[in-house]
Amino acid sequence: MRSLAFALVLLSSPAWAQVEVENPWSRATAPGAKVAAGYMVLHNKAASQDRLVSASTPLARKVETHVTTRDGDIMRMREVKGYEIPANGRFELKPGGPHLMFVDVKKPFAEGDVVPVSLRFEKAGEKKVEFRVGRGAPGRH
Repeated sequence: MRSLAFALVLLSSPAWAQVEVENPWSRATAPGAKVAAGYMVLHNKAASQDRLVSASTPLARKVETHVTTRDGDIMRMREVKGYEIPANGRFELKPGGPHLMFVDVKKPFAEGDVVPVSLRFEKAGEKKVEFRVGRGAPGRH
């Protein structure tokens, strides 16, 4: 009976364990700032692709998934409907590229803060992570 229970636990949660989040971080924002960006690397250990479909935090009214594109000499951000994470692959959210946009932040993000974020994946479900706030990418402060 104990073996059956253990097997059921393993079979019921394999997708959740398949997506790993590496180095979630955000830059400190200026006083009065209403938006902030979040970055991380998503690793999909599964044999099929997954998709980050949404995110939320109690520290902002909403969180959007954005990409940055170049239009001639102008960089533009636009919202997208999530990010595809390839099977057995990775997807990086980074400055100048795909990123989370924290909209209507309740207070500016200060160096040393921790921003709790719930990530929602199409297959892996919800994963809670903490974004560390600093002056730049981890290891590059």
